[in-house]
Amino acid sequence: MKKALIPVAIVLSLFLSLPAANAATDLPESHPFYEEIDYLMEKGVIESYPDGTVQPDAFVTRAEAAVMFGRLKGLSSTKRATAFRDVPAEHFASGFIAEAAKAGYILGFPDGTFRPDEPVNRGDLAVMIERFFGLNFIFHFGYKDVAEKAYYHDAVCRLAASSISYGYSDNTFRPHLQATRGEFSALLARALEPEFKNDVKIGRSYQRDKTKTYTYRHEDGQLAVDRFVSVPAVIGPGTEFVWETRIGDAAYPELEYENDELFANGFPYSEQSFYLAYPVQVGKKFTASDHSSGPDFNTITGVGETVETEYKTFTNAVEVTTQDGGKYYMVEGFALVKWIEADGTVSNELIDVE
Repeated sequence: MKKALIPVAIVLSLFLSLPAANAATDLPESHPFYEEIDYLMEKGVIESYPDGTVQPDAFVTRAEAAVMFGRLKGLSSTKRATAFRDVPAEHFASGFIAEAAKAGYILGFPDGTFRPDEPVNRGDLAVMIERFFGLNFIFHFGYKDVAEKAYYHDAVCRLAASSISYGYSDNTFRPHLQATRGEFSALLARALEPEFKNDVKIGRSYQRDKTKTYTYRHEDGQLAVDRFVSVPAVIGPGTEFVWETRIGDAAYPELEYENDELFANGFPYSEQSFYLAYPVQVGKKFTASDHSSGPDFNTITGVGETVETEYKTFTNAVEVTTQDGGKYYMVEGFALVKWIEADGTVSNELIDVE
């Protein structure tokens, strides 16, 4: 799969030229966002400049963001008057800016300007993407540099819940840092394609591969088939990607959440079932659920354990013992692979991955 990045200013930005990733003379395959940029170039969202470059490390401007959003939504690029006093009809992006503003994807400033040539910072970019894709699911990631009262807080957390961006390895998002074309392309590609969402994870992640199908057998013999698919949003218009569990004709949406403190799996807009607490250490106790009668605690009782499943034998499982004496096993890249109740009943077991 190939991808590419958003070209900026100038008349060229108005036209959807033929996808031509190979024409990007400044986009080596070694670039960290080569695949994402190439992918977007093939979709016609990004085009190279007349000199054949895409300038992946240059800052993306507000006008360029409007152009990319417009191309994704198939908005009209025809130049026209806009509601912003600093975007005249002759501006190369006036059509896309007018259309995107009318659709509510982008907003101007209180002084009536749009500031088309101003670089977009990461906080504003998160807000734009949240609004453009209609993101609903939220996971409070707890970034060190994202205050709860910040206007971009929820947008940043929704990007994390949607596996679009986890920020940086030091648990920061750096909302005031200006975004490059390559970074913007990566966020757009992840919003559009599950393959790229696989890149959004912490080190030694327990998340599953979003391009694969996982089948489990329950204690009653029923099969549960999990796929990462786009479904109608629970709140508001549009669609969102979720893990969908199908048991017979019934379908249940679930999300996987992960940060430096935990891995969790649960239903959108409700409490999560915390499957594993980080760092993984034998003897570590964590809250599994909280009731009116008090919390239930699970304890990590083994690391590097061998566990047999119908799918395969794992030798690197983490064993967690529940408060009632049951045990479940977690494996990096597979999440939960087996659950054994206190009476020895296997209530959930991975039987196939394809």
